[in-house]
Amino acid sequence: MDPDTHARASAHWFLAVTDPTPDHIAVPTSATSAAAAPYTAYSVSWNLTQRCNLECSHCYMSAFAGADTRGELSTDECRRVMDEIALVNPNVFLILTGGEPLLRKDIWDVAAYASEKRFTTVLGTNGVLLREREATLMRTHGVLGASISLDSTDRVRHDAFRRLPGAWEGAVRATRVLSDAGLDFSLHMSVTDWNVGEVPAMIDLAKELGAKVLNFFFLVRTGRGKNLTDVDPATYERILTYLAQVQGVGGDPPSFVKALFGMGARRGPQTFEDPWSTPVGRADGLLIRAKCAPHFRRILYGMNPSSPLLRNYAHGSCPAGKYYCRITPEGDVTPCPYMPVAVGSLRERSFADLWRTAPVFADLRDPKLGGRCGSCEFSRICGGCRCRAYATHGDYLAEDPACAYQPGAHGGHLIDLPASLTFGLPVDYELTWDEEARARLQAIPSFARGMVIKAVETYARGRGETTITPGLLADVRSKWGSRFRAQP
Repeated sequence: MDPDTHARASAHWFLAVTDPTPDHIAVPTSATSAAAAPYTAYSVSWNLTQRCNLECSHCYMSAFAGADTRGELSTDECRRVMDEIALVNPNVFLILTGGEPLLRKDIWDVAAYASEKRFTTVLGTNGVLLREREATLMRTHGVLGASISLDSTDRVRHDAFRRLPGAWEGAVRATRVLSDAGLDFSLHMSVTDWNVGEVPAMIDLAKELGAKVLNFFFLVRTGRGKNLTDVDPATYERILTYLAQVQGVGGDPPSFVKALFGMGARRGPQTFEDPWSTPVGRADGLLIRAKCAPHFRRILYGMNPSSPLLRNYAHGSCPAGKYYCRITPEGDVTPCPYMPVAVGSLRERSFADLWRTAPVFADLRDPKLGGRCGSCEFSRICGGCRCRAYATHGDYLAEDPACAYQPGAHGGHLIDLPASLTFGLPVDYELTWDEEARARLQAIPSFARGMVIKAVETYARGRGETTITPGLLADVRSKWGSRFRAQP
């Protein structure tokens, strides 16, 4: 099934905080920019099992019902790994996926321990097995919501792609079960040559079903997916340009900003957001994103070099090995589900050791890119999909074959946007926060917490304050409230 990469907050909402105009808060200086901050595992996708009730045509794991599970991590090993993850990031966003995670007998034990660790936990599922009982168990064991894979608006086409009659109906039923249980869900569509024409219709269906987020995953030909036909580069350009033009209407600030400033409920479309995926627009409460397509940022730049959507990225481009990684059922760690390159085994080394010292991660964090990507003026704000490069060339630093751009068309000089993004800043309290104000910070996703602290403290200093209180946060709300709008 698709890699389900969902984290908690929408980057573009924070432009009101970081836009350096006279009426806005000052931007942290380059000395404290995200580029200078250490890499943190903000999101971990965990393939708990290779067993699956479907045999999807594009599955990067080649998962199937009869997969051998004898080598999978035990429940106790899973708990140990979560202890190790917490040492790197105690507020990690954890995606429990498969195969089909609901086929793992101890799924609720694993989920309960993740909740005990105070991780933000979601399921990545095809939805077929998700009924009222499972929704109740999700709530009981601290699972925030789920992502559901839906690859066509036509049930026959979806079922053929997923190789199970009734798969489409099961996925749609799961969305209704989750809604009835008060649980949020996102939809994932894997875009290939056979369904690329359905993108506009899928946006309509996602709104109709009540999804919070619609992710368009662009194919990486690995696993069973290596036999599929990808869309050609020209089609990539057309569909990404279309998505760049899908700008809906937004209103409220993100849910975690509401919680920090005492503005009400925490749940909202940003439940499944992450700091590296481009939010391409909003439509009737639906957040729409392009995934596995970092060259989308080049297209955005070409349409509008001042686009606020360009100013949300820590270290730019693909998150694989930078802020995100995958754990296999057997405990190997890879940069991304689509990149079958193991950096080491969690049965032999700790998560922290692998995250901080693995040579593959070092390559991805300071990449010496080859081909067109290496000579491209957009290499720092795009850099291409490293997984697609590996799937095509056997080299994760090679050029991304899905990109139609010829370097030099924008002048040939390296384009490096200023680090006003601020995501990824370390948590660093320079002023005093009283107990209630600090408690509200727990509503802030870990990747954004450092940025929010700096922004609020800069505002406080401008007023001569040395202590952050709920009253000061209320003042921040009144000062910034009208600026928390979706950006054009």
